[in-house]
Amino acid sequence: MAGQSVVAPEVVGRYARDAACRVAGVARVVEGVRKGVSVDGGAIVLHLALDWGVSIPDVGAAVQRDVADYLERMTEVRPTAVDVVVEEIGA
Repeated sequence: MAGQSVVAPEVVGRYARDAACRVAGVARVVEGVRKGVSVDGGAIVLHLALDWGVSIPDVGAAVQRDVADYLERMTEVRPTAVDVVVEEIGA
């Protein structure tokens, strides 16, 4: 019997959170109203706090790459977009 697996958006969000928090320079995921991690179709939005003194473009690019790679390995589907919103610096 052939079929496809479906991964719940909550699980994809947890995978994205885990992958983002492993990137050097990411302090944490910022929670709150419409913040944290959201999954909309194939797109991921991460609201992050970064460590003081890191290169925001470098950390953002690393998060985008690492999250997309991790999700592809775990779910066999690459996200259409990984957007990073920097909410705090030096948290």
